[in-house]
Amino acid sequence: MKYKRILLKLSGEALMGQQQYGIDAIRLMQYAEEIKRAAATGTQVAVVIGGGNIFRGVQAEAFGLDRVQGDYMGMLATVINSMALQSALEKLDVNTRLLSGVTIQRVCEPYIRRRALRHLEKGRVVIFGAGIGSPYFTTDSAASLRAIEIEADVVLKGTRVDGIYTADPEKDPSAVRYPTITFDEVMEKNLNVMDMTAFTLCKENNLPIIVFDMNKAGNLQRLIDGETVGTLVTMKVTEPQPLNAKQSSLQPSLDTPTEQA
Repeated sequence: MKYKRILLKLSGEALMGQQQYGIDAIRLMQYAEEIKRAAATGTQVAVVIGGGNIFRGVQAEAFGLDRVQGDYMGMLATVINSMALQSALEKLDVNTRLLSGVTIQRVCEPYIRRRALRHLEKGRVVIFGAGIGSPYFTTDSAASLRAIEIEADVVLKGTRVDGIYTADPEKDPSAVRYPTITFDEVMEKNLNVMDMTAFTLCKENNLPIIVFDMNKAGNLQRLIDGETVGTLVTMKVTEPQPLNAKQSSLQPSLDTPTEQA
């Protein structure tokens, strides 16, 4: 077991599976199985999930709605996804707790750092819903902030692609994947890993990020076992950086501002 405590960031869109919107039950249970296996190793697991499969705050402006109101709607979307994931995990007999950045007493506990730490120490999977409870922050920012607060060893950003590429592989056939890259290089090359607020939080607190394909069965477990999966973003790369051959047709995209955090 390489990591004692992880923060797993999942996008809301990933829950759609092959659907156009909403939650795909097969994909939801797949993620729950992956998380169960990770927690069974003794690793303490916290999860932040977006709400883009239901609603994004940036959509509100397109509809002519107030952005702040839209962001709160996006936060509630993340709570819906968090409740779905909690239910799926409990079907698999995994002890969970859902903590929300917005007070919704009937369905989840309010976020309190010491309470979150206590749940993790007791071996419960902790799901953080509603982001940080404030508009204009993404769920990427929530993932970074919560990871720092709970003193996680790493942020694992589970996406539908297998890492960070030199360019968009769909547009550039010569694009190759970085096995490891520094925070500074990501910023210099303007690569899309997380929004800048979230990324800067990780950089300033020396919190590594791994971008990996969550849809490939066993990847999460392999990461926890210490295998090289996806792309590691860290403060300093100590070895030369040969690039691997392209393995994906997509580049990780930013979570837009109301996949809210």
